[in-house]
Amino acid sequence: MEIWSFDSLDELLFAASRVCSSPVALFIQIQGFIICLVLALGWALASHVRSKEIRRIKENMRRGNSFAFLYQDINDLEHTKQANLPMVSVVMPLKGFGEHNLHNWRSQITSLYGGPLEFLFVVESTEDPAYTAVSRLLKEFEDTVDAKIIVASLSTTCSQKIHNQLVGVEKMHKDSKYVLFLDDDVRLHPGSIGALTAEMIKNPDIFIQTGYPLDLPSGSLGSYCIYEYHMPCSMGFATGGKTFFLWGGCMMMHADDFRTDHHGVVSQLRDGGYSDDMTLAAIAGAHKRLITSPPVAVFPHPLASDLSFGRYWNYLRKQTFVLESYTTKVNWIMNRALFSSHCYLSWGFAMPYIMSAIHVAAALRFYSKGYSYGEDTALRLHGLSTAACHFICTVIELLSMWNLTRVEVHLCNLLSPEASPLSLASYNWCLVFIAMLVDNFLYPISAFRSHFSQSINWSGIRYHLRNGKIYKIERSKDKGPKFTDLGGKHLYGKKGAPNHYCFLKSLCKTFGQWRQPKKYDV
Repeated sequence: MEIWSFDSLDELLFAASRVCSSPVALFIQIQGFIICLVLALGWALASHVRSKEIRRIKENMRRGNSFAFLYQDINDLEHTKQANLPMVSVVMPLKGFGEHNLHNWRSQITSLYGGPLEFLFVVESTEDPAYTAVSRLLKEFEDTVDAKIIVASLSTTCSQKIHNQLVGVEKMHKDSKYVLFLDDDVRLHPGSIGALTAEMIKNPDIFIQTGYPLDLPSGSLGSYCIYEYHMPCSMGFATGGKTFFLWGGCMMMHADDFRTDHHGVVSQLRDGGYSDDMTLAAIAGAHKRLITSPPVAVFPHPLASDLSFGRYWNYLRKQTFVLESYTTKVNWIMNRALFSSHCYLSWGFAMPYIMSAIHVAAALRFYSKGYSYGEDTALRLHGLSTAACHFICTVIELLSMWNLTRVEVHLCNLLSPEASPLSLASYNWCLVFIAMLVDNFLYPISAFRSHFSQSINWSGIRYHLRNGKIYKIERSKDKGPKFTDLGGKHLYGKKGAPNHYCFLKSLCKTFGQWRQPKKYDV
């Protein structure tokens, strides 16, 4: 009986290998090779842009400019030039308090920008754990930094983050020329604000300046999945100039655009806005406005040490959900195109690995059992050759990803010489490979879940969309998570219970209650 069962499994495996050698299967595998190589090329181009900035900084330092991490031209440090720099208001919407927040906030308020600066920390209420933590921090710097905490109250027409941002803009100084929105998980370099401002002065046509994070995985699979999710997106921000992408964690804009509601930036965000960056990117596209990302705008982003796989799933759900929000018909079409292409490419990337695994398993079983050579031999060799090609493409892709990460780690170390140096040695590349497979397999599942539910739980607040806009907001501390997804921040108090969120349970609910999204929470 045992022999019969193994023989049956062998036949099933060999049949699967034959199916994976069909013309359609071969097309899928070749498509997977191309996706790997395109990703490798994109990361190679991105590393080239970042490497040019590294060479520029080193060359300036060799010529005697010890402050090349702040300014390309040391003459820009002269008092007359520093005194004429415009005022910048830094608005930071906060929610909760986690292990990396204090370090991040210190990096933000200790900027070496020479012009007038004000920092506006905006919280939902005084009960937010961030309120007490920021109050203590600002007391430490009360004689050296112009900073204050603003209580925004609860949002009613848009996401809480957007509400906090708009309240911060209302309270900014009347002389501010630029406003910089920062997430509380952004770790700035000493010269980041100065570099962003210099680009805005150089080119007044810039509508928004942005940057992108360099994830520092904490060791868990969930943290590596988030790192892998961000890496393909990083190509769009490593252009050294014009880009079509926007990251809500770092956005510098003209303050007058908010004072005058230029292009409807305030009204579009306030009236049903869910995602700040997607809304502003849509406005920029509709009015042909310029978005840029300078090569120095890459920021270390340490992930929570206890970042679980369930918290990664929550994060992925929020990322796919933004494609359900839109402002215009054109924006809806663009989001549908992104939705379709991303889902297709994600599974187009993941499926060839399953086929390669089948080919390798079939070949190993064939030769280990000493089956007689026949017509299947050619299929075995064909399957092994495609698996070998896939292996080579994967190695090229991982080497390119490794190289971009290495370059960005080096750039961050140059831009923050006072900080503890980042190291590439902490990255586990076996986990990176596994995360690539997991993330690309789960993305379409999350995207379809978001499409059919039209609701999301974000930091204990459930938002419901209708026609791309928020129309209903539900708050419940009992039903929401105790921690945020990336930073592991406590949302409701100094201590919270462990996150018992079950990823598998969420998938069961996804498939079991597909048409009843309002009856359960994520």
